[in-house]
Amino acid sequence: MTKFESADSILSSVGKVLGESDWLAISQERVNQFADATDDHQWIHVDVEKSKKGPFGAPIAHGYLTLSLCSYFLPQIVQVSNVKMGINYGTEKVRFPSPVKVGSRIRGRGELVAAERTKDGAVQATIRVTVEIENAAKPACVADTISRYYF
Repeated sequence: MTKFESADSILSSVGKVLGESDWLAISQERVNQFADATDDHQWIHVDVEKSKKGPFGAPIAHGYLTLSLCSYFLPQIVQVSNVKMGINYGTEKVRFPSPVKVGSRIRGRGELVAAERTKDGAVQATIRVTVEIENAAKPACVADTISRYYF
């Protein structure tokens, strides 16, 4: 984990690898709960028997479930102290190179790819989160997350 205590410490760290989160197991229960929350019940996610005969050989997590877990991984990768407020501002360049099969483990790895001051005095940081699948050659997701920190 990387810890930042000031705006300047963020601004001077562009290009730095920030660290990795813990591994997280993706269960069928989690996938089903996401399907219920988003009304996306496509069989490749929720029909275990049919998905075993499908293109991935197993049920897979929704891409957007994988992306949403960036908010779980980021606090394990980076900590910003002495802020009045921090907000999620958005994401850019989201890609899903490889599916996450139910039962596999994933983690986030972060790199600070950009940082700048905003007109309202915040520091906007773009952290590329690469969601890795344990023992897989390709990542599940690569997303440039954008956060604003108000000191």
